[in-house]
Amino acid sequence: MRDVLVLCYHGISETWPAETSVRPADFEHQLASFVKRGYRGATFSEALTVPPSERTLVVSFDDAHRSVLDVAAPIMSELGLPGTVFVPTGYAGSEAPMAWEGYDEWMATEHEAELRCLGWEELRDLASNGWEVGSHTRSHPRLSSLSEAEIENELSDSRRECEEAMGVSCTSVAYPYSDYDDRVVRLAGAAGYRFAATVPRGPRASLPLEWPRVGVYRGEGAARIRVRARSRRLQASGLSRAARVFRR
Repeated sequence: MRDVLVLCYHGISETWPAETSVRPADFEHQLASFVKRGYRGATFSEALTVPPSERTLVVSFDDAHRSVLDVAAPIMSELGLPGTVFVPTGYAGSEAPMAWEGYDEWMATEHEAELRCLGWEELRDLASNGWEVGSHTRSHPRLSSLSEAEIENELSDSRRECEEAMGVSCTSVAYPYSDYDDRVVRLAGAAGYRFAATVPRGPRASLPLEWPRVGVYRGEGAARIRVRARSRRLQASGLSRAARVFRR
């Protein structure tokens, strides 16, 4: 079985003390440790379609922070790694900070600039360098709390906006807060997505529209991430085998 490891990052910053913000030096060391161990990079959709190696590494980013382009991309280029960035399309190119639940505490502080989203021209620049741009819905809601019509709008409208702005098909989505239910999965497929990313709190099977990522947080060392990644892979493999047996 191929080893497809998908990491989930958000902001990359030396000074922003948010839990989801990783220091640049830590980020570089984390990725270099996987490259040293034989992992080759791929985008999220590539890895789930035709992984390029027995060990495939996907570096994904939720929220499309400006630091993805300014800080993360140069480090990844040096390591020969592409990335996948999931953009909340209602914020792309806007000056409005991404001040939803969890980020609102940074409003009116010296870190408010960290909440700016990349614009479409900048996202196209990343795509021209081999990156994938996927959807993170329009407004970053907790999808399971919405009506089916609202879920459909968030998923379908964001996919359409991605495709119009990027000029290519949008095949992937990351569920905000990793919050979803059976309705969300069904409607994601109906909206045309082939793949969806999550950061599950417990063991989950690796399914195309519920793909488990390993979240990376501030202050974590590369060794700890490798241990968590291995544990997640073993758990997902066991659950996937059980699901196949159950379907027979």
